[in-house]
Order: sequence, then C-alpha cells, then structure tokens
Amino acid sequence: MKIALIALGVVALLLVILIAVGYTLPVKHRATVSATVAASPDRVYALITNVASFPSWRSDVQSVEIQPSTDGKRRWREVSKNGTIPFVAESEDPPNRLVGRIDSKSLPFGGTWTYELQPDSGRTRLQITEDGEIYNPIFRLVSRFFLGYEGTLRQYVSDVERKLR
Repeated sequence: MKIALIALGVVALLLVILIAVGYTLPVKHRATVSATVAASPDRVYALITNVASFPSWRSDVQSVEIQPSTDGKRRWREVSKNGTIPFVAESEDPPNRLVGRIDSKSLPFGGTWTYELQPDSGRTRLQITEDGEIYNPIFRLVSRFFLGYEGTLRQYVSDVERKLR
C-alpha cells in the first residue's frame, strides 16, 4: 500500500511538472517550411485552393465540408482522425499568396498559414509559414518537445509534391 501511494505521488508530481513546463512555453509560435515543387505556380495554387479535392491528395484529411460564406471569404471544415477543424481563406492573391486561418475560438489551438508561391525555372518555390497558437499547456508541451511545430507543414509539402509528380 505504501509503495502504491509513493508511486501515485511520483506520477502526480511528474504531471504537475509537465503542466508547469507547458505554462512556461509561449502560446504563440512560428514555423516555416519551404520546398521547390515540380509544377507552375498556377498549378500549385489551383491544387492548394481546391479544398473539395483535399481528401484525394492530403494524407491527413478524410473529408471536407464546404461552408457558406457570410463575408465573401471561402469557408470549409476539414475532417480528420483528430476531429473537425473549420477554416477560412483570410486573403487570396492568385497564384502568389494564400492566407488560411482556423475559424474557431473553441479549439485548444488556432492560427494562420501563409502560403507563398514564387516561380523558379518552370517550378515553384512554395513556402508555408504557420503562425500558430496553442492555448492548452499540455498541447504546447507535446507540440514543442514531441511533435515539433513543423511536422504538419512537412507532411503538407510532401503531399503536394507527391500529388504534382
């Protein structure tokens, strides 16, 4: 019984330490990934803005639900194994720039993703910058030390490259 109480105390102490570390991490972060894609900026832009086709090429998206627009901006929900996340196309400058934003204040995270496309000898230099916010201290800890801020961005770029081969 005494050993069980000590073990429980150690686990509780570790949990408190993890939460405390999470609280010391900043809510906001920035991550950038770039790659040169073997397609024109027009073709890359068409791919990344055709949200209805996301499930056919993005490995993390199971389905997309197009949402009505109330302010002229495109809105959709992405459904994945991690749940449903609403997005809005905050600004669009075809085929050079797209800014998407999580369109919810109730999730434990949020932020924007800026896609910048530049022609590069018949190919496209694609740079994606995530200006993310993680409100939950445990999620901040896991994202910072275990998942990395760039993991989702790298997967997205890999999916784009695979689709445009």
